[in-house]
Amino acid sequence: METTSNTPDMLHYEIVGDNSEAPWMIFIHGAGGSIRTWKFQTAAFAPHFRLLLLDLRDHGESKDILPEFQSYDFDIVAQDILAVVDHLGIEKAHFVSLSIGSVILQKIDILRPELVDRMVMAGAIFDGSWVMHMFVNSVRILNHVMPFKAIYWMFSFIVLPRRNHRASRWIFRRQSQKLTQGEYLKWVELYKPFFKLVQQYLRRPVGRPSLVVMGDQDHIFFKAAQQFADLQRNVHMAVIENCGHVCSIEAPDLFNDLVLKFLKGQEYPDRVTATPVPMSWAELKQWKPG
Repeated sequence: METTSNTPDMLHYEIVGDNSEAPWMIFIHGAGGSIRTWKFQTAAFAPHFRLLLLDLRDHGESKDILPEFQSYDFDIVAQDILAVVDHLGIEKAHFVSLSIGSVILQKIDILRPELVDRMVMAGAIFDGSWVMHMFVNSVRILNHVMPFKAIYWMFSFIVLPRRNHRASRWIFRRQSQKLTQGEYLKWVELYKPFFKLVQQYLRRPVGRPSLVVMGDQDHIFFKAAQQFADLQRNVHMAVIENCGHVCSIEAPDLFNDLVLKFLKGQEYPDRVTATPVPMSWAELKQWKPG
């Protein structure tokens, strides 16, 4: 494994896998996440690919990245990733994203289509509907009356409401604690370019094989992901039953198997069924997911 020295002008990243001939596989986590989001994927994929895991700006170990900005847009966030890609001389890679990482990945595919080989999007966001507008605007309003950690706590229940989502909620909250109030507010500003970018890539044909993996309990984003996959010739959707928004954590073995078969061009099922085992709070306190 190679780790950066946290230079001030580049994201923190880790490389897993020593085979320089193996295809690259780049991971993009969601808002409030970190490299540790992918703890359950690294061992499964490292024998087959050379993994590049990144902490997005302000997340994990990517703190005080230069230049600073008053607010963020998807160009800034995507260019942060591309700076690491260019530094490492990566010319082609598979990409795996989670949640809003799927939006960042779409932006990278627009900016640098020759870089992207195959795309995997877990808990993907393709929703520019009025419901999503209400969801985003409610966060903006709450920012004026609640501390952001309380907002994270509340929305983790809205997005991941069931007992078998408890581990995902716990990891999400634990990782988001590294964000400061100021950093959080900059990320909230992504709502401004979000809907314009969503409309751009919803109308744009996807030019490469892509897999969307959704939990059937992802009640906020599932329908829009299904509609997007139905409209796109190169996009296929696989459903993990009994899972919510963060299916890569709730059913990692099933998720990893689907992704590995897809990336290797093998047949994979449209639906698989997870058997979730809800964790108690006592078990979570003893759990060490990274």
